[in-house]
Amino acid sequence: MKKPRWAIKEKIKRKKLKVKTWWLVVLLIPLGFIDVTLLRNNHIHMTELRDAVMTADVAEDDEKIEQGLMALKEYVFSDIVINVVEENGAQKVTFGTGPFYLEHQYIRAANEALEKAEANLGSDANPYGNIYNEASGVCRTQAIANGWSWDNANYINCMLTEIEKYPASDNLQSQMMAELPSTELYRHNYASPVWAPTWTGFVLLFTLVVIVVIFIRLIIWVVLRLSLLFL
Repeated sequence: MKKPRWAIKEKIKRKKLKVKTWWLVVLLIPLGFIDVTLLRNNHIHMTELRDAVMTADVAEDDEKIEQGLMALKEYVFSDIVINVVEENGAQKVTFGTGPFYLEHQYIRAANEALEKAEANLGSDANPYGNIYNEASGVCRTQAIANGWSWDNANYINCMLTEIEKYPASDNLQSQMMAELPSTELYRHNYASPVWAPTWTGFVLLFTLVVIVVIFIRLIIWVVLRLSLLFL
C-alpha cells in the first residue's frame, strides 16, 4: 500500500532534523576557539583593572585605589576569569585575580605607625634613652649604603628590628606592635565564579552540552557494537 504524502513528508522532515555525531565534532572546533577567545578577553580585562589599582598604589592615590578595587571586585565577581598564578614555586590555574599586594599603601600606613612609635619611644625620659633615635641612626647608615628611601620596606624592617633589640617594657612593645597595620589588610585576592550568566558562561555551557551529547552517543555506539558480538 502506498504511503500517504503527509507520512512521506514527515519521514523526510525527521531525517533532516537528525543531527549527525560528526557534525557535533566539527562544531566543537569553532566553539573551542570562541571559548578560548572569550576567556582570554576576560583575563585581559581583569589584568587591566588590576594594573590600574597597582598604578594608583604607586602614585599614592588612595581614592583611585578604592575606586579601582571596587571596579575590579565587581567585574571578577560577575564574570568567569581564569588566571594562572605562582604558588610555592609552581604554577596553578585558579578562578579570579590571584593574590596581589598594595605595597606602597602598606608602607605609608607603616610609616604613620612608626611616627606614633616615635612619640612613645623617642622620649629622653625613657629609661633606655631615645630608642627611636638610636634605631634611626643605625638604619640611616644602612639606608645610605644601600640606597634605601625613607619609605622603603627594608628601612621600615630595619627600624622595627633595631627597636625590638632594646629591653623596653612589654607595654611599649605591645603598643608599638598594635599600632602597626597587618599586611593582610593590603593583600587582596578576588575569586570569580566557575560559571556566570554572561556570554562567556552561556557559550561554555553550550560547548559542555555538545561534549556530553557526543560522549553519550559514543557510549551508545560502543554498547551496540559489543552487543552485536554476542548475538
